[in-house]
Amino acid sequence: MARTDTKKGIRRRRKVKILATLGPASSTKETIAALLRAGADAFRVNMSHGEHETHARTIALIREVEKEVGRPVAILCDLQGPKLRVGKFRDGSAFIRHGAHFTLDRNPEPGDDTRVELPHPELFGILEKGQRLLIDDGKLRLKVIRAEPDALLCSAEVGGPISDRKGVNVPDTLVPVPALTDKDRRDLAFAIQHQADWIGLSFVQRPEDVAEARRLLGGHGALMAKIEKPSAIQSLDEIVELSDGIMVARGDLGVELNPEEVPPLQKRIIEKVRLAGKPVVVATQMLESMIERPTPTRAEVSDVANAVYDGADAVMLSAETAAGQWPLEAVTIMDRIAVQVEADLTYRERIHLAEIPPDATMADALSEACASIADALPIEAIICFTLSGISARRVARERPSAPMLVLTSSVQSARRLALLWGAHPVTTKDIGSFEEMIAKGRRMALRHGFGGAGSRLVILAGVPFGVPGSTNLLHVITLSGNELKGHDGA
Repeated sequence: MARTDTKKGIRRRRKVKILATLGPASSTKETIAALLRAGADAFRVNMSHGEHETHARTIALIREVEKEVGRPVAILCDLQGPKLRVGKFRDGSAFIRHGAHFTLDRNPEPGDDTRVELPHPELFGILEKGQRLLIDDGKLRLKVIRAEPDALLCSAEVGGPISDRKGVNVPDTLVPVPALTDKDRRDLAFAIQHQADWIGLSFVQRPEDVAEARRLLGGHGALMAKIEKPSAIQSLDEIVELSDGIMVARGDLGVELNPEEVPPLQKRIIEKVRLAGKPVVVATQMLESMIERPTPTRAEVSDVANAVYDGADAVMLSAETAAGQWPLEAVTIMDRIAVQVEADLTYRERIHLAEIPPDATMADALSEACASIADALPIEAIICFTLSGISARRVARERPSAPMLVLTSSVQSARRLALLWGAHPVTTKDIGSFEEMIAKGRRMALRHGFGGAGSRLVILAGVPFGVPGSTNLLHVITLSGNELKGHDGA
């Protein structure tokens, strides 16, 4: 089985996580519960679509299901970000002939086969001759042959049909627009109010975009920067440092880059984020054919598998679960792919192809020791006591062979860790002594299906207890199997 149902909730039999987008196809409590049981570990609420009232109802349903299932669930509210679009056409659409001239201007009159409004005045001051504009996810490609203050005369390198309000990508320059629009600021306030665990920041181009979003968050929720602009790659190290997690948003990234550039870039981003000890999500078009079909293509299956082999913390489903005809099947198949990959005898070798040396800190030294012990001995699990989740992230960074049972008194930390590779987060009461820690670790391991009589486990914690960043203790225990006797609670 891909999971085990214990008295205390669901335990996954895989380490990579699944992030599923909710929408019209998955808006009921019954469907959300079914997706969670099928393999979803976290849910994405796409702020680009729907009203706040609808999103509030969705978040409330997730929390109801979370309580009933007994497993912390992460909610990611994904901000839309600034969208560049053409204006409207006289007949709602037009056709740009291949090789023909086509003008983008500031004239608000409806367009035709020769011109259309580009209602973004900031673009006219930065675009130059030779630069490209990609329309409708790159289906149409224009090259600027003359740039004027109020008009861009272009040549259609790839023509085709175009209709009202189609999106525009500008890959060859840094677009002078903020990552947060007025709508994004309202949506961010909504996400904070409804206690979203993660905020997805779209259209990130520079570190300042992340810094601004973090200031507005004010300590509420964790920030996941979406890498979907080539300009973000130039400042990747700084963006990773300022973020709590990274999403490889391959949809827009694949539009603005040559297709063959995306796979190696995906691996590079995953490696950098793993090195930083933060969650990294691979997203968009993973099982896209399942929007309309009950089974994926073999190429899509390989795509998901490669992300798991690369060591990504999570893989994401977008329209497959939000608007597709087969949302439950999409999660089920993604779960099966991940389980199969992790059972591969070469999996451990592949996720350690990238060298991830520990930092010169006590936490990293002990985290590396946990992984080494798990490799050398038959360790059933690594029990990690943490308040902020930092200790768990450092252990996950090592990609140990044993799963992690993460015990925390913070509901917020437990939910955020639902996106962390190998982590099974559980909320529990604070501990006050070494003896209490050992006893609780033993009981929680048995309750959540991490071993039985004779099983060995590694415990990682910090003394004094409850102080973030104080990881300094590693202890190996063996379960007797009767630790639950006389204990009904945690």
